[in-house]
Amino acid sequence: MAIFLNADSKVIVQGMTGSEGMKHTQRMLASGTTIVGGVNPRKAGTEVEFDGGHQIPVFGTVKEAIEATGANVSVVFVPPAFAKSAVIEAIDAEIPLAVVITEGIAVKDTAEFYNYSVNKATRIIGPNCPGLISPGKSNAGIIPADIAGPGRIGLVSKSGTLTYQMMYELREFGFSSAIGIGGDPIIGTTHIDALEAFEKDDETDAIVMIGEIGGDAEERAAAYIKDHVTKPVVGYVAGFTAPEGKTMGHAGAIVSGSSGTAAAKKEALEAAGVKVGKTPSETAELMREIMQGLTK
Repeated sequence: MAIFLNADSKVIVQGMTGSEGMKHTQRMLASGTTIVGGVNPRKAGTEVEFDGGHQIPVFGTVKEAIEATGANVSVVFVPPAFAKSAVIEAIDAEIPLAVVITEGIAVKDTAEFYNYSVNKATRIIGPNCPGLISPGKSNAGIIPADIAGPGRIGLVSKSGTLTYQMMYELREFGFSSAIGIGGDPIIGTTHIDALEAFEKDDETDAIVMIGEIGGDAEERAAAYIKDHVTKPVVGYVAGFTAPEGKTMGHAGAIVSGSSGTAAAKKEALEAAGVKVGKTPSETAELMREIMQGLTK
């Protein structure tokens, strides 16, 4: 088992025929992902040929794609202006998982499609995220598949780049699943959602959680870990040197007074029993020590 995505996942790509959709569909196929269709109303009924002999049909709607293929995951590469309607279409079609890669979606649009998804059948990951990978099983998004293989570490991260770095630093152990949840002010799947899933996953022995300045997601995750997570967790919070009041990188990464600082998040996590590294490499070393202890 892997969380949210496994070897049985059947993936469609909304926006597959655009430049980013084409490039990353090829990469997902090369990494072993079962991609069963694309969605583009203007090109419905056509097929797109990818390297490796893959002929991927294009459907007019998500609903048609699901009915024809049994798809249960959609990866969204639709431009920001049209992303809200694309995600709502996926929700209306009751796809179980929608991975929204698109960067630059208006916060108002994200708020609307997130609120629309509440109590519906669709889990949203993102937006503005690298997606998720269960190495050796499936890859939905833009995470390079050759950084690390399968293993027993779970990773959840706000940052795409730090997802890749942590996977590389811990490649000798491998990962059950790695999830980039995105760094926008409003996102679908949260740290807590991923922590809950990793805690329940029999193939995950320990968890790395990467956060960043801004908001209180990490503090809330710390409280959840303290009450509900029995597996070892190590953490890293990006942004210790960020100046107050300045947005740093992600739209959600802004500090106001003492609220949302890296130091405050580190303190909350450590109070919950999480070992927190000062750098990504130090965080990886903390996890390395835990994994070596588990294998003795």
